[in-house]
Amino acid sequence: MSQTSIERLRDYLAQLPPKAQALLMREFERAIERGEDVAVATFVLEQLRAVVRQSDDITPRTDDPARLVFHPLESFLIDSAPAARPGLIRRSSLAPVWLWLSREGIPDAVQTFEAALASEQATASEIDRAVRTIQAAAGEAIATIAGQAAGADRQRLLSRIGGPNVVEDIASIGAALQAREALDALSVRLPARFRQFGDSQIASVIGALNLPSLQTPQVLPFALSLVMQRLTAPWQIIRLGVSVAGSDDEIRVAGTPYGVAVTMAIQDLSYAAAELRVDIRRGQFTNTSNYLKKLHDGVRGLRTELDIRSDSAWGRQLASIRVEISDSLKSEIESVPGRVRRLLRQRPDKDITANSRIDASEVDETVALIDFVAVCRTYAGELAINEVTLRAYSDLQHYVEKATEALVESLRAGDAKVRAFRQMQVAAAIRFCDLLFGPDYASLMSRSAEMARTGERKQPRAS
Repeated sequence: MSQTSIERLRDYLAQLPPKAQALLMREFERAIERGEDVAVATFVLEQLRAVVRQSDDITPRTDDPARLVFHPLESFLIDSAPAARPGLIRRSSLAPVWLWLSREGIPDAVQTFEAALASEQATASEIDRAVRTIQAAAGEAIATIAGQAAGADRQRLLSRIGGPNVVEDIASIGAALQAREALDALSVRLPARFRQFGDSQIASVIGALNLPSLQTPQVLPFALSLVMQRLTAPWQIIRLGVSVAGSDDEIRVAGTPYGVAVTMAIQDLSYAAAELRVDIRRGQFTNTSNYLKKLHDGVRGLRTELDIRSDSAWGRQLASIRVEISDSLKSEIESVPGRVRRLLRQRPDKDITANSRIDASEVDETVALIDFVAVCRTYAGELAINEVTLRAYSDLQHYVEKATEALVESLRAGDAKVRAFRQMQVAAAIRFCDLLFGPDYASLMSRSAEMARTGERKQPRAS
């Protein structure tokens, strides 16, 4: 979709009543769980959630019981993902869980809580106590049903709460609610941002995490997620595992509780690769540089700081990410020289009419694609796209240089309609030169084009 279409969609969604927005959100979440039109449903759901969150910033939803109960999970929610990594929960799983709590899990506690919210005499401290009480009850109820569900009965029992995604998330939701106070205390102890993550910072974080309430297999990933959110480079979370293991050997790191940090870092890179692929398919390159840098630094960091074997689970996951990135980028990179040729090729004069034009939006898209190739060139080595990127960039430089010189020269001849079209081509070529050769060369070609046009105008007066 174009930016204008996206804005129109957001405007339409923003005009819907809150109840209609909530109903629409539930329907799209169910469609995703059923696997129906996943791409469309995910895209519209993302826009709808952005609209709802923007409205929340203006009007606090203190009357929404589920929002208050699940507020401690906000830092761990993910809008869309094929699989939630340890330490993350799908946002779409919360509504079915709340519905189950209201109907079967703790219906009496929910009614009491909703009554407390509805009471006009309730003070802020009383509401806070009510929130904490129901959070504890919800965590216990979820832990109970998740613990009861085992073996072949697990899917049948938990499917009463929601679809497969909800079944995957429910134990994590319960664990995070039960560990709310410990996670809040950890969040306060951590700095807002780690400017570096060296030995002293690693020791400090390990000390903060060294609490029984944070060391369980269910809660530790959430604690590590809080740390990852404060890191300039999230992949550096693996340094905790290396430090605790006292070795960079993947087997020794995996044998510690902090081995999950490596799994989290790898899956985080997998999410970034998936987001990059979606942006490329949509023709959106605004965040390409950020995604490529994150992927490049993460893959290099993991391969450098961990002794990962190519045939291990982690090694295969990293290799899969590199292949996925390479496949996503190669076809797009290879298409750019062809697009440039279509815009700059010199058509015969007889094929140019007074209505011949170059589409300005196509020029803008091509400029973005050339910049995309230049960014890929920076990170090509680690992402297995070195050969195709260097070849495409070299082809672009060679063709644009020759085509620009020829187009500038063509401005000296031809009738008015031909020169008008050539000037459009020259303007596009100069923009390409700015990216490929720098502003100095682009300025030089711009002056040459102006001289060619001026010379052609002066020639009739001189004769």
